[in-house]
Amino acid sequence: MKKATVFGAGSFGTAIASVLTANFDEVVLWGRDAATVAAITERHENPGYLPGLSLPMRLVGDTDLERASAGTELVVVATPSQATRGLMAQVARVVPAHVPVVSVAKGIENDTLLTMTEVLEQCLPESYHPSIAVLSGPSFAKEMVLGMPTVVTIASRWEKTAQKAQAMFSSERFRAYTSTDVVGVQVGGSLKNVIAIAAGMADGLGLGHNTRAAIITRGLAEISRIAMRMGANPLTLSGLAGMGDLVLTCTGELSRNRKVGIELGKGRPLDDILAEMKQVAEGVKTAKSAKDLAARRSCELPICEQVYQIAYERKSPRAAVLDLMGRTPKSELT
Repeated sequence: MKKATVFGAGSFGTAIASVLTANFDEVVLWGRDAATVAAITERHENPGYLPGLSLPMRLVGDTDLERASAGTELVVVATPSQATRGLMAQVARVVPAHVPVVSVAKGIENDTLLTMTEVLEQCLPESYHPSIAVLSGPSFAKEMVLGMPTVVTIASRWEKTAQKAQAMFSSERFRAYTSTDVVGVQVGGSLKNVIAIAAGMADGLGLGHNTRAAIITRGLAEISRIAMRMGANPLTLSGLAGMGDLVLTCTGELSRNRKVGIELGKGRPLDDILAEMKQVAEGVKTAKSAKDLAARRSCELPICEQVYQIAYERKSPRAAVLDLMGRTPKSELT
């Protein structure tokens, strides 16, 4: 294949672009920052997001939306979830028709409570909707660039689109499965970031492995509960975009959301933590979406609720632990 285009030159956009060079003659990584784009093209490095890692020669940067999109056979949208709508308002006029448009952002839009594929459907003409897909699963950017084996799920309401994208992404070091459950894949990929903040807080408080395991397990129950209310297949949440990504993000040293939680558990203010981070921790804003989704769907998400209160209402992490442990006793499966 000749050309693929990735919008968003952060760590994950860069990693996805790197993966795609296995199957495309040219991969264009669009970004707003001219210095970053120049470094990608000239030095084959993204110094701001993935310093010290060499990028493939086939990967080039560009700041021009139209030039980056011209003649492309695949579009990947890799901007943070809350910035996706703003980007797509510009991209909609330059995206070629009938090429897969794959979102890799893991978040739910605040206020509208739409998933990223729903945002893409609002921004693109109806004729483009059968080409929309989402990629999710346990995938740290640094390990992808280093060529470590990574396995993900690509979901689309149109199975042929998922299969077409699958062929474009898959290589000897990157394996993609397909799904038609766009809701389950996106809810799993989004809410796991909120649960990862909780798991990080437990680590920051020094609460041990028992607590972390409980958060992961009960967190998966919350994710499954709300996803099923939204029409997801429960089996999706036991797969790569559910349990797989949840375990990685709650335990991995490269997890940004877990890092935020660790610092919160140590008593640091959220604003100070975020001010030190160049990359976006999606779970912070998704905590608000999770709280609002729970209210809209009349669904209990107690861990997500506590993360929201800590992040937005300055609740003490220790008080949140006491509230979770003191909830009314109930059956595990209700």
